[in-house]
Amino acid sequence: MKVLLVILVYIPFMTALIRIPLVQFNSIQTVLRKRGQLEQFWRNNLPESFAQKYHPCFPSDILLSMRTAKEKLHNYMNAQYYGEVSIGTPPQKFYVILDTGSSDLWIPSIYCMSDACLTHNKFESFLSHSYQHGGQQFSLRYGTGHLMGIFSKDVVQISNISIEAQDFGESLLEPGKTFVFAHFDGVLGLAYPNLSVVDSVPVFDNMMKQNLVEEPVFSFFLNRDGTKDGGELIFGGIDHSLYHGPIYWIPVSRKMYWQIPLENVKIQGQIVACKNGCEAIVDSGTSLITGPLLDIKKLQAKIGAVPSSSGEFLVDCRRLSSLPSISFTIGQKEFTLTPKQYIIKETSGSEALCFSGFQSLDLISNGGPLWILGDVFMSAFYSVFDRGHDRVGFAKSARKGRRRNQQK
Repeated sequence: MKVLLVILVYIPFMTALIRIPLVQFNSIQTVLRKRGQLEQFWRNNLPESFAQKYHPCFPSDILLSMRTAKEKLHNYMNAQYYGEVSIGTPPQKFYVILDTGSSDLWIPSIYCMSDACLTHNKFESFLSHSYQHGGQQFSLRYGTGHLMGIFSKDVVQISNISIEAQDFGESLLEPGKTFVFAHFDGVLGLAYPNLSVVDSVPVFDNMMKQNLVEEPVFSFFLNRDGTKDGGELIFGGIDHSLYHGPIYWIPVSRKMYWQIPLENVKIQGQIVACKNGCEAIVDSGTSLITGPLLDIKKLQAKIGAVPSSSGEFLVDCRRLSSLPSISFTIGQKEFTLTPKQYIIKETSGSEALCFSGFQSLDLISNGGPLWILGDVFMSAFYSVFDRGHDRVGFAKSARKGRRRNQQK
């Protein structure tokens, strides 16, 4: 009888969770590399422009006027996970990056004639009975120009729920040729409302306002086993089968990005970076882990990573077993990455390439140098984003086999 009681209590909780299956795909950077076009891309688009995604960390005089955000394409060059959402009545399907490093939802408009729009799903507003034209213009600056469009409202469907009158951007101009190679149509932002480029209400905020989630929490389980099964984004709570051990909570230090204090970075117990403390942004829209140039140079040297002509850092795949683990001290707890977790291995034919999961990016916040903990970090830890308590939680991700057994 006790067992039956537990089951009856547990099932309603699990069914209250809203799940978006994540699909893993080749990143734009991987596609360009295989086409032999990556080096030319970086020559035309300076890597330092990647920093512009994080414009609130910089003085206001460098921001674009007229409510335009400087957001560069480089943020999504390595993005490898997308999920499915639908917009309109009847619903129109789109594949979007689920991005905790931005706040807005945007997808291509049927009226966009850019090359990138021609290769992706486009929103046909005239087919939707619930569409509300907004007209407010927005612009996101990317490496090859400005992505421009208008904001509107419509029903957004995620899994089995519908979000009424959700703000979203319809892109009318997408820059350059790079988006042609992207597997995603647009981006769904999950950061705080203050980060919106037009003061729109983000998707998760509307889910909370419309009482569509049981708890003001969402969580990521990212899978990096090389299959298309990329894991899950879960709205409304936590799936305890996707992690083991306790969840360690860290308060958000600034309510724009999911920004938290980072105490230091260690290799084999020795502090090698962030000696005086710094800050970190937990960003599912960024694939790698980024940090200040001098600190990342030390890390690359410690793991024997050498730069390629395209600016990526390569490691000899035969040395993986001898590389050290790297730990991030957050909230007095060490979160450790093994070489298999911080090295990205790609196979092209019979050749295997191993890339460092670290990239240099100099950013400064009020709390000191700023790091970005992207998918390389998040794939090692079940990551929980709690808007109710303004905190981020990490727990060790369950192995895929264990996860499947618990879901049966």
